Amino acid sequence: MLLADKIAVVYGAAGPIGSAIARAFAREGALVHLGGRTAATLDSVATDIRAAGGRAETAVVDALDEQAVDAYVDDVVRRAGRLDISVNVVAIGDVQRPLTDLSAEEFVQPVATALRTQFLTTRAAVRHMIPRRTGVILAFGGSGPQTIPGMGGAKVAFDAVESHRRQWTAEVGQYGIRVVTLKTGGIPESIPTDFPGRDEIVVGLEQAAPLGRTATLADVGNVAAFVASDLAATMTGSEVNISCGAILD
Repeated sequence: MLLADKIAVVYGAAGPIGSAIARAFAREGALVHLGGRTAATLDSVATDIRAAGGRAETAVVDALDEQAVDAYVDDVVRRAGRLDISVNVVAIGDVQRPLTDLSAEEFVQPVATALRTQFLTTRAAVRHMIPRRTGVILAFGGSGPQTIPGMGGAKVAFDAVESHRRQWTAEVGQYGIRVVTLKTGGIPESIPTDFPGRDEIVVGLEQAAPLGRTATLADVGNVAAFVASDLAATMTGSEVNISCGAILD
């Protein structure tokens, strides 16, 4: 198993991406702590993981709340003895309209949300990882220079996460802590079935990828498990491109 006996925290664990990562981690042997805002959805994911033979614990935690995040991670470490992996895929709650139609608050909101949650969860984790001189921080980041009209502040927010990744890499690499972001060209399974124009969006995502398909949630989980494992021990400060070629570096 890639993550045998690792201790992982996944924020946003009840969402499609977070739950896919949590399930992959548990399948690979990690004890996964599922963090999010809604107990019922977290418990549903945990039940699925346990039914498949994995280990999972849940906690309601607001990743925007500084004291709550610190207390949560302190409690995980107190009970588990350490923290090996921290993953943040908390939704940024963006307003996707043309920039000319946005208020300043609507534009800034996803940037502020992304950076605050990423900073708080990363800081809480590395404070415990530094003494052990090992650990992995994983997030979803930008999508390279490519963008499309009507994204509001979302693309800016994801690019800000990449800057956040670079700064943390520079500061914690000396302690053996790795910081990596994943980027996709879009994951159709994560788009609600009643989302306006969903079918056209999916077709566009597939056509943009040289492989003729998009990443699945299973793909995301598999890659995340590899990146978090010791097999990727030399990988830090970088994006991992799982866009099926839609995003060219």
